[in-house]
Parts: sequence; C-alpha cells; structure tokens
Amino acid sequence: MMQSGGKIALGLGFALLAAWYASGLASGMAHGGFLVAAALFGAYMAMNIGANDVANNVGPAVGSGALTMTGAILVASVFEAMGALVAGGDVVGTIKKGIIDPAAFGGDAVLFVYAMSAALLAAALWLNLATWLKAPVSTTHSIVGGVLGGGIAAGGFAIVSWGTMGKIAASWVISPVLGGMIAAGFLYLIKSRILFQEDRVAAARKLVPVLIAVMTAAFLTYLTLKGLKHIWKDLTETLSFLPQTKKPTFGVALTLGMIGGVAAYVWLKPRIASRVVGMEGHRDEINELFTVPLIFAAAMLSFAHGANDVANAVGPLAAVTDALSHMNVSTKASIPFWVMAVGGIGISVGLALYGPRLIRTVGSEITELDRMRAFSIMMAAAITVVIASQLGLPVSSTHIAVGAVFGVGFLREWLDSKKADEKRTELEREMEKQRALKAELDACDDSDPARKLELINAHKAQKKKVKQLKKALKAQYVKRELVKKIVAAWLITVPAAAVLSAIIFYIIKGVAS
Repeated sequence: MMQSGGKIALGLGFALLAAWYASGLASGMAHGGFLVAAALFGAYMAMNIGANDVANNVGPAVGSGALTMTGAILVASVFEAMGALVAGGDVVGTIKKGIIDPAAFGGDAVLFVYAMSAALLAAALWLNLATWLKAPVSTTHSIVGGVLGGGIAAGGFAIVSWGTMGKIAASWVISPVLGGMIAAGFLYLIKSRILFQEDRVAAARKLVPVLIAVMTAAFLTYLTLKGLKHIWKDLTETLSFLPQTKKPTFGVALTLGMIGGVAAYVWLKPRIASRVVGMEGHRDEINELFTVPLIFAAAMLSFAHGANDVANAVGPLAAVTDALSHMNVSTKASIPFWVMAVGGIGISVGLALYGPRLIRTVGSEITELDRMRAFSIMMAAAITVVIASQLGLPVSSTHIAVGAVFGVGFLREWLDSKKADEKRTELEREMEKQRALKAELDACDDSDPARKLELINAHKAQKKKVKQLKKALKAQYVKRELVKKIVAAWLITVPAAAVLSAIIFYIIKGVAS
C-alpha cells in the first residue's frame, strides 16, 4: 500500500499539472494568475470529491463483499471519468443552484473571480477535513457554502437567494429520511418474502428476478434523468426516435426504465431459476444472487455521479475561465475540455489515493452489511433521487446513501428487538442456573476436590454464557457515535464552508490589491 507521503506527492503532482496547463492558457491574459490558482484549487476540489463523495457509490458493494477495495476503485474510477468526460455536458451554471445574484457583482469580473476562487478552495478544504474525520458529507453543499460565503463577502447578505438556501436546508432532513425508509422497506421485503419463508430457494427463484428488474428500471430512469441530461440534445439529434426536448422528461426516463426492467426480468428469470438449482437455502447462497446487481449498481451510480456532480469541481473553475476570457460575469459558461478533464480525472485520482478511508466507513463501520442489505441501499439511492426529482424535492445523494445505511441498520435493530422478550426470559433462566451453581460451589467443601473443580468450571462457563446473553440484549446494530458525528458534519457543512470562503476571499482580495 502506498505511503502517505507518496499519496500527497501524487495528488500535488496532479494539481500542479493542471496549474501548469492553465499557465499556458493564461499567458498574456489580464489577471491570468487567477486562472492558474483556480485550476490548482479545482484539481484539489476534484480530488476531494473523489476521496469523500464517491464512497457512497461503492461503499455498500465493498462492505458486503460483492467487490474488493481494488475492484471498487477501478470500477468507480473508470465510470466516474466516463460520466464526466462523456456525459458531463459543455455548459455549466457559473453560480451553483442560483444561490447568489450575479448582478450584485456589478459586472466586476475580477471581484467575481475572487469569490469563485475562494469558494473552490474553501469547499475543498472542508471536504479534506471531513474525509480526515471519516464523515461522508455532501460535496454539493460544500460548494454551495463556498459560493455563499464568497458571495456574501463580495456583495453582502442581500446577494443571497434565501429561498434556495431554505430548500437546501430542507434536504438535510428529506434526503436521509427518504433514503432510510426506502432502503428499510426493500430489506424488510427481502427478509419477509425470502429469508423468513420455509422454502427460501423457491421464494428466491420467484422474487429475485423481480427485484433486479426493479433495480434495472430504477437505475435506467435515474441515469436518464441525471446522467444524460447534459448530452440529451446531442442524443436526440443522433437518435431521431427520441423525443426532441432539451432535457429528458420524467415520462421518457420512466419509459426507458420500464423497458429495461421488463427486458431484464425476461432475461433473468430462467437464469435465476437455473442458478438456484441445488441450493439448500442458506443465507450465504441467497446473498450470492445479489453480487452482479451490486457491481452493476456501483458502476451506474459512479457514471451518473461523474456526469452530474463533476460540476461541483469544474463549475467555479469554468466560471473563472469564462470571466477572465470575456471580463464580464455570466450566469452560464462553456466548459473547455481541459476543465472537464481536471474534474473527471481529479475525481478518479482522489478516489484511488484516499477513497478507501470513506469507503470503509460507509461500507462497514456504520453497520454490518451483507449483499441483501447493500442491494437495498443501492436501490434506495436510485429510487429516492427519481422520486425527489419528480416531486421537486431537494435531496443530496450523499445524505440519501448514508441515510439508507442508517435505515438498514435501524431496521435490523427493530426486528431484533421484537425477540427481546424471548431473550430476557432466556437470560433470567440462565442467571438462575448461574446462582444455583454458585450456591452449590459455596456449599462444596475441599473433601471432594474433583467435584469442586467440576463446579468451578461449570460456573465459569455459565457466567460467560450469561455475559453473552446480556451483551446480545443490549446489541446496537448502528454505531451511535458515528451517526452523531456524520449528522453534525452535515449540519455544519454549509456554514463551515461559507465562513472559510469569506476568510479566503478577504485574503485573496488583500493580497491582490
């Protein structure tokens, strides 16, 4: 495994390479040094997205054993880069989600460049800290906080769209709750309809093709809505049978998803039937049926993430490039290929170097995952985004995925608590045996050493058994301290990034003036 110094050197090398390329473009450009700095910050931001956010896409697959860490990094790196470079689009909003009013900059391109540069660096620093603390946070919220802080520092509080900020705050609750409920619902369905059935093999043969077909439909819908929206116009020009719209509508996305789901069911049903022949219904055997779907889900989530969220890294960088090229402030900016490459490749570099830290947190440290639980989490990740998009609800993919992990863990606790009365009765019975052995041991004198030794060993064994039962009765399947830390990080992401950005803005302005 690469040492920390080697990782830092590689990451720094990538960032310097981006800055070096930008320096060639900035030659002769007014204030061109800020393009170099923005390229450096953008590369740093992209690597931090890879280190933190991508864990949500592959963590469950790794935690369940469907993918090795190396396999997950390869799958995610390839599909993240493909999503960014193939489907990332060629135009981006310069101010993420319209959280500040560009008119408030008064057409001052340099002031705008200060704000966007500060936003990039602040978001990257916050993500770096969150990754070090093993807290998966929303990169979207990080850049939102960065833009917010830089914008306020440049133009005051009146510059902020507080309605948009209110929607973002609402997502702190909506995203994890929706994700958790949907994941728990699918896991309960799997448990009740397969694991709790007398004939598990017959139940799996019937239900697993349906579940995978639903997953296929959900992911194709999700991929169409989120992964292809930037290149939809190009697709409709090539594929004339597609509706000629600027972006894929929900109806079109759902139709494509349903077609894919039906095709998946028809193809899978006979294959699952032959796969279960000879199975005895052990849990491990059932788990194996979900391995390939989990790998598919990890790849699709990574592709959609690369296509959709790469703007978090390249949006402000593209904005700086556009502002310095035209010396004005635009609400939309074209994305040069080199800028998209910095985002897409940077995400993959960050994932490869530092991704395992958060992948382990999401995949195994919050709650123990097997492949059925991981499958439920991946399903929730896609379905929640689809539902939220249609209802116009603000959601965070990070909060959805981690909330789904929470939901699966808490469902396990709830199901286990239903057996609590039986466990308490068993504990009381074993404690009574322990007391009886202790009384007999106390009454036994040294005249019968063999009997006394027998009682001592029996009492020790009984004491150990009672201790295990007490531990089982108090078992918690979700690590509460980790949950508290992650939720706290979610709540302070926007304000923390905003404060950092405002400080950096004033430093940049002071140094430049």
